[in-house]
Amino acid sequence: MSFTCLAAAFSPLGDLAGRLLPQAFAADDGSHDAAHLIRVWKSARRIRAEEGGDLRLLAAAVLLHDCVAVEKNSPLRKEASRLAAEKAASLLSAQGWSKADVAAVADAILTHSFSANLPPQTLEARILQDADRLDAIGMVGAARCFYIAGRMGSGLYDPLDPLAERRPLDDKAFAIDHFEVKLFRLADGFQTAAGARMAKERTERLRAIRDMLLDEI
Repeated sequence: MSFTCLAAAFSPLGDLAGRLLPQAFAADDGSHDAAHLIRVWKSARRIRAEEGGDLRLLAAAVLLHDCVAVEKNSPLRKEASRLAAEKAASLLSAQGWSKADVAAVADAILTHSFSANLPPQTLEARILQDADRLDAIGMVGAARCFYIAGRMGSGLYDPLDPLAERRPLDDKAFAIDHFEVKLFRLADGFQTAAGARMAKERTERLRAIRDMLLDEI
């Protein structure tokens, strides 16, 4: 699929998307691909409809928040958002964006990451963080969790103790452990009222998915 076709999904800022998409994601990571960006954009627009915010800044932040690919098991993982923010700032500066707007987008990207553990400072940054985290929970979140586990060579669950009742949780070894280690906790940290409401609904779905899996094993 061409970048021109993908850009249309970022309406009404398709022209901006067309310029940024070639630098926006790694082609070999199905959990941080064009589909992920489109889902985050849709969630961001839903949140913005209730919370407000600058649509152009938000679009650039969504498009470039994963523009530097760092694997989940890389020692550089905590630096991923900083590296992406720096690359985004360079790209936007080269396109003639003002220093203030470049800084706003870079800050949103810097603070969106769970691994970075930095508080978002602007409304657009709060919306980006919420929209990105929504993609980690619900049905899509479960699918991405299992996809990443397979990519990292992890097992699905411990066949003798799937709920970790007699062992420490280990989400590097077992995908299902990641639900307790991180995913079920995400809803507590949402930055906007609209995002928090959506997160509650998706976390309920995620728990249902986990329970259905357990019922089958």
